[in-house]
Amino acid sequence: MVHTPASMAEALAHLTAAEPAFVTVIDRLGPPEPRQSERGTAALLRTIVGQQVSVAAARSMWGKLTAAYGDPPDLAALAAASDEDLRALGQSRQKAGYLRSLASLTLSGELDLDALPQDDEEAIAHLTRVKGIGRWSAEIYLLFAEGRPDVFPAGDLAVQIELGRLLDHDGKPAEKWLRERSATWAPYRGAAAVLAWHSYNTKVI
Repeated sequence: MVHTPASMAEALAHLTAAEPAFVTVIDRLGPPEPRQSERGTAALLRTIVGQQVSVAAARSMWGKLTAAYGDPPDLAALAAASDEDLRALGQSRQKAGYLRSLASLTLSGELDLDALPQDDEEAIAHLTRVKGIGRWSAEIYLLFAEGRPDVFPAGDLAVQIELGRLLDHDGKPAEKWLRERSATWAPYRGAAAVLAWHSYNTKVI
């Protein structure tokens, strides 16, 4: 879990014992801040809105969506929205379909975020059945909204680049290599991703 200072400290103690390269990051930058996001359908809706756009654009688009449909959005109204309604709020036709699909699946009970499988891979498979939710989005949700400590978004570009650098890998490592390499970091691989983002997003002075 990466939600609290105590749980983050526990995870980092394990990671630094298992991987000396992580010690240098903490020595240089200090530990990363705990991270937590909202749980529920709104978090996944926001993930869809933010796909393939800048952080500023995503924030603006989400603001428009919640201004029109409430915060959190009214799922029944969102499911009934037309492409034109959502395009007026900055959503592409594809994203409009994804948003409606997610709202409809939640309303029908086919997607119950309070009853996801306990097994991480099964939970990822369950979430990725939703149109517009890929493995990365599912992993981010499970890591930050549910606090599952061993969910590891090894397909994240920044994670790949930074862990490749920290581990002296020749070039950006492949996702498969990174998942295999991270075996000794279990059951706290999620914190390894947080540590990688912490290092990647901090400029060296």
